Amino acid sequence: MTDGARRSRVAVVIFPGSNCDRDALGAVEAVGGEAVPVWHQSRDLQRCGAVILPGGFSYGDYLRAGAMAAHSPIMKAVRRHAEQGGAVLGICNGFQMLLEVGLLPGAMLMNRSLRFICRDVFLRVERTDLALLRTLSVGQVLRLPIAHKEGNWFADPAVVREVESGGAVAFRYCDAGGQVRPDANPNGALQGIAGLVNRDGNVLGMMPHPERRVARLLGGEDGRALVRALVEAA
Repeated sequence: MTDGARRSRVAVVIFPGSNCDRDALGAVEAVGGEAVPVWHQSRDLQRCGAVILPGGFSYGDYLRAGAMAAHSPIMKAVRRHAEQGGAVLGICNGFQMLLEVGLLPGAMLMNRSLRFICRDVFLRVERTDLALLRTLSVGQVLRLPIAHKEGNWFADPAVVREVESGGAVAFRYCDAGGQVRPDANPNGALQGIAGLVNRDGNVLGMMPHPERRVARLLGGEDGRALVRALVEAA
């Protein structure tokens, strides 16, 4: 971006119960984008080129995590944006919303432990040939925090085969050395899946929180490149 150029606008959708919206807004600004808060009752994305569905407990996670948010007025605009090729990043509760509206395959179950988990995990980058992942490297290991009770990704065997064969896996849980191991999987997600992309590569959902790791003051910068890729895609 050259001096004086208009900054890329990224919408951060805020739902009742969102608790990571300020983190997302700050992360976008930290990498040079223009962060635009958008309330869930809005019906447009205010000319933004990318969207973040942030983490939290939208509508108190009643029914299922993300189920009620999937029917918010703004989600129709998010769906149109995605179907027209616009970039969308769903983080934690936002990933759950993307599953609920069918923009990504599968569903989220309770964590294997049936407990809320809040800690750092390692995840391995599986793809980088897409705009939302282009700032990363295949095999790169990121250390990012998770904070969820329903992060156990699940799907029918046929869907799992399609996800694997179609290259939909963006991230897998791993150990510090990049090995995908059962004991490195914090929630029991099938195939160790921590993040998925759609077929066109413009919709990314992930359970770990990159927006919480964009500065050393926040404990590290492993999420910074990922947020920057979203801003550039906008």
